[in-house]
Amino acid sequence: MVCLREDIEQRARDLALYIVENNATVRDAAQHFRVSKSTVHKDLTERLRHVDRPLYTQARAVLEHNKAERHLRGGEATRRKYKGR
Repeated sequence: MVCLREDIEQRARDLALYIVENNATVRDAAQHFRVSKSTVHKDLTERLRHVDRPLYTQARAVLEHNKAERHLRGGEATRRKYKGR
């Protein structure tokens, strides 16, 4: 029988791998794994750091890049919204 803690640690690894391999956002990962954005964020920022430090570093870099670009994504979404009117 697999321990619940091991399941959570594996989920954190899986989320991080998905984000790194696909350059995905927290929202993308949450939708793909059918968990909340809060769960993804907690797994990546708190749990993964203690489980797999190198993977944590890679995932953190992608998250920081996405955070730096989020204002651009929001602006693009607004532009597309109003362009159709």
